[in-house]
Amino acid sequence: MWYNNAVIVMKKKFISEILSPVGNMDAFYAAIEAGSDAVYLAGKMFGARAFSNNFTNEELVYIINYAHSFNVKVYITCNILIFEREVESFIKFIRFLHQNNVDAVIMQDLGMIDLVHKKFPNLEIHGSTQMHIHNLDGALVAEKLGLKRIVLARETPFEVIKEIKEKTNLEIEIFVHGALCVSYSGECYFARSIGPRSGNRGTCSGCCRLPYDLLDKNNNVLNDNKYPLSMKDLKTIENLDKLIDIGVDSFKIEGRMKSKEYVYYTTKLYKETRDNYLLNKKMIINTSYLEKLNNIFTRGYTKGFIFHDNEVTNDIFPNHQGVLIGKVIKSHNKVINIKLDKDISIHDGLRIINNNLEYGLIINEYKLNNNILTIKVNKDIPMNSLVYRTYSYKIDKEVENIISTKERKVLIKFILNLKENKPLELIVSDYQNEISLTSDIPSISLNHEITKEVIKEKLEKVNNTIYKINELEINLDNKLFIPISKINNIKREILDLLTKKRISTYQKDFKELDYLKEIPDYKKNNIYTIYTNNKNNISDKYNIVYSDNLDNTIIKIPKVIDNYNNYDINKEYLVGEIGSLNKLKNIITDYSFNVTNSYTVALLHSLGVKRVTLSIELIDSDIKDLIDNYRNRYHKNPNLELIIKNKIEVMVIKNNLFKYGKVYYLRDRFNNKYRVIKKNNYFYIYDYKYSIRENNDNYYFNMGINYLREEIIDE
Repeated sequence: MWYNNAVIVMKKKFISEILSPVGNMDAFYAAIEAGSDAVYLAGKMFGARAFSNNFTNEELVYIINYAHSFNVKVYITCNILIFEREVESFIKFIRFLHQNNVDAVIMQDLGMIDLVHKKFPNLEIHGSTQMHIHNLDGALVAEKLGLKRIVLARETPFEVIKEIKEKTNLEIEIFVHGALCVSYSGECYFARSIGPRSGNRGTCSGCCRLPYDLLDKNNNVLNDNKYPLSMKDLKTIENLDKLIDIGVDSFKIEGRMKSKEYVYYTTKLYKETRDNYLLNKKMIINTSYLEKLNNIFTRGYTKGFIFHDNEVTNDIFPNHQGVLIGKVIKSHNKVINIKLDKDISIHDGLRIINNNLEYGLIINEYKLNNNILTIKVNKDIPMNSLVYRTYSYKIDKEVENIISTKERKVLIKFILNLKENKPLELIVSDYQNEISLTSDIPSISLNHEITKEVIKEKLEKVNNTIYKINELEINLDNKLFIPISKINNIKREILDLLTKKRISTYQKDFKELDYLKEIPDYKKNNIYTIYTNNKNNISDKYNIVYSDNLDNTIIKIPKVIDNYNNYDINKEYLVGEIGSLNKLKNIITDYSFNVTNSYTVALLHSLGVKRVTLSIELIDSDIKDLIDNYRNRYHKNPNLELIIKNKIEVMVIKNNLFKYGKVYYLRDRFNNKYRVIKKNNYFYIYDYKYSIRENNDNYYFNMGINYLREEIIDE
């Protein structure tokens, strides 16, 4: 389905793009061979998957050109928060990508989005899912910022996706398959709260995949299974037609840390299902691909919140569970017999499970008789233990062979004209572009005339290129001779020109402008504020009080919100997500805006934000750099608030934790207890400890901070 002639048939219709993840070169070739329409990947810096292999600048140039030769787009993830000290190198990298014709950059940082859009107006920017856009108003703000496309939060329901598509001019990209974050994207500070790693900086430590006890108010354990935060994998293939029908522009497959086999078969699955539906209006799903994916990687599947599937966690296993292939029917002296329900191969990986026992091995030698597998193990295995295949050597080698043979080709048509007293002419068409070249005039020969068969044989030898002959027309006069080398040379030259032509269609009009920003100036203040929902915590020390619901306070609007109908547009609010910028006037932005550089502060002030709370990701030297650069660049003072005491909201989740009972705490394996509070049907998990910054001798006020906040979470 990926050849040019198929593209021509379908080009008149709307096509939802299949967007594949690429974490290494094998995964890139796997995506290409599977028929991907676009790939997303990262350089060595600034991507939200820092532990993927990622790519050097030289590799990125190769990937962009190679992908473009197949009409495959390339999006580069530049979607971490950018600190002040990184801005110069970040812009240098963006400039490099733009000059090398990347199709788009994927970004989270609001200040960098504004800076890049103003400096490089011809560069397409996609809003990362880390922007936490989950409602129409957030999408409208993204549109005003100059974004071409947004990647919606994974929790966004189908009806809201449809509304955003209908009421904005944005392209909409959604995740359709792969791992899910339990926290709303961009709002996870779990890793940051326990160490130097941060999801917003590309170094997520996967805290949600660890075991936890859920406790009630009296410290009774409510959950039997110990992984209440570990999400199943998203799988929307059965509902792909619904997403196509509402006009979703891009189907994104998660998995830049996944294997080439995973990339190949997820791409293949969604590509073929989409194509079948577009061509025949039928949902035809290749179940063999699903079976292979189950062998490659799955934590169990959910349709996700997008389709209102609330069974989203696999609280038994946090990692790849594999495919059930049999059961242990005999175990003696560390030799076991397994009754097989599926076939097995040498070098396959197995997991054996029985209650608390979990044992993994690679099959290096075995005996097989009447579907009874006999293998040696290193520990005693109980009878009736279940056996799962977690790695398929056969599938690995199958995809490896596909990648090495490079079967994906661009269909072309050759026309060769060899006429008396006229130069040799070769015309090539890929059904989008046409190129003509001429060579020498053939000679007359009675004894060595060239034949159509010889010419056909030479022209059809294109296996070492990206092309495949679909049509071949040879117009030849009799009694002519031309050296075979001339035909080979003109063929090689014209195919090189065709490749350059195909790549050149993605050439960007590079333009770099000056960055200008008009912003207000703010006077110096030394003001203490507090966020609390308990009046007993309020004292004369605090000039301003924030709360969720107390009278005569500035109300904090939840950072996950469906509508703003309950809020007075003229009142002052503390807000935590960008949709509020489209609805409200008197705004103070909270730390969940993830402000880590002076450009974001300037953008928010220019949009009317009265004061800006800095990110909890910043250390003191980062804060000083931000303020100093702001003053030097704009010759104005910012109006900044800094949290100096709080229990961080480590995540906000949509999962119903109360299905286990009325949860009060989440307890980790070190006996730390994280407070759980339900607000507006969402669950907020707070750090087990207070994070404190000491303002000795007015240190932060002297640095340029105007407001210092303490947050008290009542137990």
